[in-house]
Amino acid sequence: MLGIVYAGQGSQRVGMGQDFYEQYESYKDTIDEATKVVAKVTDIDLAKLSFEGPMEELSKTQYTQPAMVAFAIGVTKLLKEEGITADYTCGLSLGEYSALYEAGALDEATIMELIAKRGKYMAEASEGLDVKMAAVLGMDRETVMECCDKTNGELKGEKIVQAANFNCPGQIVISGDALAVDKASAYLKEAGAKRILPLKVSGPFHTKLMKPAGDKLAKEFSQVDFKEEKSKVIFNCLGREKNQDESVADLLEKQVQSSVYLEDSIKYMKEAGVDTIIEIGPGKAISKFISKTVDDVKVYSIDTVDDFVNTVKELRA
Repeated sequence: MLGIVYAGQGSQRVGMGQDFYEQYESYKDTIDEATKVVAKVTDIDLAKLSFEGPMEELSKTQYTQPAMVAFAIGVTKLLKEEGITADYTCGLSLGEYSALYEAGALDEATIMELIAKRGKYMAEASEGLDVKMAAVLGMDRETVMECCDKTNGELKGEKIVQAANFNCPGQIVISGDALAVDKASAYLKEAGAKRILPLKVSGPFHTKLMKPAGDKLAKEFSQVDFKEEKSKVIFNCLGREKNQDESVADLLEKQVQSSVYLEDSIKYMKEAGVDTIIEIGPGKAISKFISKTVDDVKVYSIDTVDDFVNTVKELRA
């Protein structure tokens, strides 16, 4: 069985997708249409920023998010043209929207408008805050949670830190107010963390500080008709498929302010029988997470046209 996993924020690069744009008409059409949709929400030329940068602008969350999702949708359409579709799919944070596109729950125009608004709302929720995100290496999740709880208790809710991403065994991202992240980091070092690496991000993503963005997104989702998924989607805030009493709208609202359980999602895929996974997105960060999480799974990564051609060739073989 095949799993497709979509990359998240942080892996963007200037020039992403330009080779696809120049070689595949359907990819070009995807980016051109996405550029028109995004221009109604925010003040950028999506194609120009993706291909030419500058990186400083491309790395702003309100711009990164639509750029990454447009890339993912374009590559997904090319895979579908080759008859390649997922049995199971998921994405890291904003990648979940691309997974929902792959599964047929949302059309591309709706997704591009939603993700442009998501990026805008998350940027607005971060304005005026002194915040940080940091990757904690070589520490189990129980200890990370304990250090975050200890910090939050001492700061009495005035500043907060939360475990934002469970990427793979030994790599957990914490997020929140800068003071709280620094304090929790000190406790984690005392507890034996190998390294703590600050991340270049512009907001306290996947924490309670994103609630204003979640509230705005909830209003947007109330106007959206989510279709039944054709592929099995594993949701970020669950680490599994949704139940009958759980809605996509509620889970996407929760996702923006809750932990991302990527490690759990990859394990869920493996236990369901997935033996091959394609990562779609710039870089190969998720492929590394997968290899550290499960054994005996073949992993492909699609960042460039060469990656795409080679992946299709190998899957057919």
